[in-house]
Amino acid sequence: MSFFSKIKNTISLLKQVDLDQLAKINEKIDLAEAMTALGSLDDNQLKGLMKMLKTKKKKSQSELPPVDGDFYDLSLKLTPEERELQLKVRKFMEEEIRPIANHYWNRAEFPFEIIPKMAELNIAGLTYDGYGCGNKSSLMEGIIAQELARVDVSISTFFGVHSGLAMGSIYLCGSEEQKQEWLPAMQRMEKIGAFGLTEPEVGSGVAGGMDTTCKFDGEKWILNGQKKWIGNATFADVIIIWARDSDSNEVKGFLVRKENPGFKAEKMEDKMALRTVQNAIVTLTDCIIEEKDKLQNANSFKDTAKVLKMTRAGVAWQAVGCARGAYESALKYTKEREQFGRPIASFQLIQNHLVEMLSNLTAMQTMVYRLSELQDQGLLKDEHASLAKVFCSMKTRDVVSRAREVMGGNGILLEYDVARFVADAEAIYSYEGTKEINTLIVGRAITGFGAFVN
Repeated sequence: MSFFSKIKNTISLLKQVDLDQLAKINEKIDLAEAMTALGSLDDNQLKGLMKMLKTKKKKSQSELPPVDGDFYDLSLKLTPEERELQLKVRKFMEEEIRPIANHYWNRAEFPFEIIPKMAELNIAGLTYDGYGCGNKSSLMEGIIAQELARVDVSISTFFGVHSGLAMGSIYLCGSEEQKQEWLPAMQRMEKIGAFGLTEPEVGSGVAGGMDTTCKFDGEKWILNGQKKWIGNATFADVIIIWARDSDSNEVKGFLVRKENPGFKAEKMEDKMALRTVQNAIVTLTDCIIEEKDKLQNANSFKDTAKVLKMTRAGVAWQAVGCARGAYESALKYTKEREQFGRPIASFQLIQNHLVEMLSNLTAMQTMVYRLSELQDQGLLKDEHASLAKVFCSMKTRDVVSRAREVMGGNGILLEYDVARFVADAEAIYSYEGTKEINTLIVGRAITGFGAFVN
């Protein structure tokens, strides 16, 4: 390329710069001297300059793809009515919960003022038939669990304990009188429920080693023992307590009212996860329960297991919500955070992390969608729920870890939300059956051999 050709091309590029820009350039450099220097550039140098001059302006946020963790558009499987409810719950979580989530999580306090607002969503007991409940699909219930956890896993857990474990125990194991007394008020969230199964010394082995006892004296039941990690128990109106009958050795369920003599709930302190959830150690000391408050259709651990199978699917959905919240927070951050003059989302290593996160999230989403379809078709088995719980809680750990990594040091600050997701993922990983226990449930199903310790 000749000197004059170089100058001609350079002038052509400079013409693309407006007069204001040229004036600013002229203030800093001598344009005549710069033109002479340009003429001395070799072909590679000139190509580099031309490439730099042709570089487009930075993209605005409005020009970038939206931050959306539903990469396979699974929301299209919902009916218009279901989609409307999903977006209604999302709006509630974004407007009412996101602004206060870190405040309450950091202080390990519960925002009681949100309960009436959540009640207006009309989502408690969504899948139950009658008693003011919605009689909606398990898929819709899962979608809601995801939407709650996408913003705050603590609020999702509070709701899951109330609507799933507590209401579910009454719905599946209660008499008609008990259902009529409790379910309508709990559906309106005028009464809040808790669920007491895990004990200080017995977690995974609770089916065969429950220490809490119940004994019938001919007129009433006497309960003694302790329960641990009981969410909502510090303020719940009714706590479902599972106890081993001293005479028959069978597990039975009871509706324990907060005013029952011999009942005490003490808040657990210093948790690193789900800090907004008010977990308690429940102590039962000669706690007197009337026969009318014994769950009439809960007479063995098999009845307890029915409730756990139903709610374990919900925990898998919670894991998906936690992962989605972390992924979307990280993606948004990488589009806005700049290093070396451009958004870090434009870097290869960051994109690799984001795609790995999205891959895990999408696999989890498709798994729980199918899980809920099986539940709605009456085909759900323990091993189906256990596999989803194992896989989703494991992959959520990976997603939140990568989300924290792409945020660098800011990933450990609450203001960016991901630190909270990282901590809360650890609780999801453990509750509703550990990885090991759920793995053995699936292992038994596929091999025909039970590997549990007897």
